[in-house]
Amino acid sequence: MKPILPANLLKKLAPWRNAPAWHIAFSGGLDSTVLLHLLASLANTETLPPLSAVHVHHGLQAAADAWPAHCQSICDNLGVPLSVKRVQVQPGASLERAAREARYRAFAEVTGAGEVVLTGQHRDDQAETLLFRLLRGAGVRGLAAMPAQRPLAGGYLVRPLLDVSREALEVYAHEHQLKWIEDPSNADSRFSRNYLRHRVLPALTERWPQAVTGLARTAEHLGEAQGLLDELALLDLQAASKASAFPWLGLPSLALAPLCELSDARQRNALRHWLAPLTRLPDSDHWAGWHSMRDAKGDAQPLWRLADGELHRCGQRIWWLPSTRSEFSDATVSWPDPQNPLELPGNGQLTLTGEAPEGPLEVRYRQGGEILEVPGRGRRDLKRLLNESGVPGFVRGRLPLLYQGEQLLGVPSLAGLWPAPSDDWQLHWMPQTCDQGLS
Repeated sequence: MKPILPANLLKKLAPWRNAPAWHIAFSGGLDSTVLLHLLASLANTETLPPLSAVHVHHGLQAAADAWPAHCQSICDNLGVPLSVKRVQVQPGASLERAAREARYRAFAEVTGAGEVVLTGQHRDDQAETLLFRLLRGAGVRGLAAMPAQRPLAGGYLVRPLLDVSREALEVYAHEHQLKWIEDPSNADSRFSRNYLRHRVLPALTERWPQAVTGLARTAEHLGEAQGLLDELALLDLQAASKASAFPWLGLPSLALAPLCELSDARQRNALRHWLAPLTRLPDSDHWAGWHSMRDAKGDAQPLWRLADGELHRCGQRIWWLPSTRSEFSDATVSWPDPQNPLELPGNGQLTLTGEAPEGPLEVRYRQGGEILEVPGRGRRDLKRLLNESGVPGFVRGRLPLLYQGEQLLGVPSLAGLWPAPSDDWQLHWMPQTCDQGLS
């Protein structure tokens, strides 16, 4: 067993030595206690970013109420400021997963631009994670287990102890007479990870003493494989990532044709990479939704519902619509003073430049059968104009229409797809998902 060497820890943290701050995720357990002690000791001899500790209180068991005081005592002795974050764990099928998600949301809240959150997961945790995901049928990304670092909010999450065994952490803790919390729930084998820790891994190591080391090494190999798949995805996404004809929508989108030229496996790999920052990824069975959307007829408007939004196909392009996209009201909105912008409930803002038409003005939404006067083309059916210009179907119901009584005066000209209704005035629409208005 290799001892924990502060020099090795510093080497792992070298890329972040100039970060604005280091936040240590401090549960009070063995691994985070050792990490906190190591870093606080190094700060006495090395120039490190400002250190602080973050304790997340889940409120799931009575014993946890005493833990913030314990953590505060440890931090006071080491001269490290402590922040206690109380979170609400959403009930669900997996209490472990819900608590983990709440914990990482709390970490994201304290992470400023370029700052680093350091966690104490070790080699045994990595082996457990690999086994757990293997039994769930995870792919390469899942079997790569926990990465040594990943983005978090505006900064990074870093795990500098992934190559250190739990036994080595215990030796360090005893040598330095550290005190830590033993979470009673860690002994409950009803939780999947505890079952692996207390029942499965001991049996494996009895037969194969290097089992934990081997499993952790396998996770590293799979991490490298995932890195190669990510590089392939970037290459495959280049042709599909050309800008759409509707950049004002401010929504992620891809051209469909370049994706369809790839094998099914490369399509899924490219889409996983593209979707990863947008939504929780679908499991293997749910990928049938992609095939149905991809293979639908050209005039169809299929969509694929995912955990955090929907993927829409409009013509030869796919669009991501997040579930956070506001619901909007299609009720008529009066516009008594067109010299001032009009806030549309859940649908952004409408402005009018130039000399406004006379009379009371209203904004309505499509009901069907609308006719628009287009300069140089006469009276044209609005539906036909939208079809000609290829405006995505999910936009059309939100398109604000300017009325004077029962007369349709104008529609935002959608970035020049058809001429403005008048030389005297123009409508500009800024949807909530856009960064710039339409003209």
